[in-house]
Amino acid sequence: MKKIYLLCTLGVLLAAIPNFVNAQGNKESAKLTKEGAEALKNKDYDKAVDLFRKASELDRRNVKSLSAALQQRAYALTQQQQYQKAIADYNAALDITPDDQGIFERRGYAEMMLGDYDHALADYNELIKRKSNDVHYLLYRSYIYEVKGDIADGIADCDKVLQIQHDNQEAKARKQRLLQVQQAQPQPNSPGGIPNPQSSAQPPKKP
Repeated sequence: MKKIYLLCTLGVLLAAIPNFVNAQGNKESAKLTKEGAEALKNKDYDKAVDLFRKASELDRRNVKSLSAALQQRAYALTQQQQYQKAIADYNAALDITPDDQGIFERRGYAEMMLGDYDHALADYNELIKRKSNDVHYLLYRSYIYEVKGDIADGIADCDKVLQIQHDNQEAKARKQRLLQVQQAQPQPNSPGGIPNPQSSAQPPKKP
């Protein structure tokens, strides 16, 4: 999936170059755009972002290209486990293209890897608000609820997944774990703490 996303993004970007180059307008912007696309193709992300940023300052039609370059750099940073830098790039990309819901998903993943579950939860809440029946999003959110110890909401998301996909094994396994934790929770006025489900929780696959 990650390779398909990168190829699709790059393909759309490269396909748009002739329109920028041939269009009447700022020739310098078109030149920078072409150089930026070439840098992106060569995985020189810093150079690509810099070129697209300069191009967008000259011609606002280049802002989507800048967003794409920022996202690809952020993805590369995530692969290098530089999550804070990746999140900064995703933030910048989201400022440019706020309707790109894929940014929320990839930023949410980086936030989870950083252990920032509150912000990751906010991103997945936004995704589910936009697409309420997406099993992938619901599974991610149920995982976040599990590691946060929010048992009831975690079970509720598992139930939503199972309503859509009755035989989803991940949702079944998580629900079973959460029910066990729920049953093991001490009753009021009884000694003992609440078990932490985080030790057995495993995140879904990368977006």
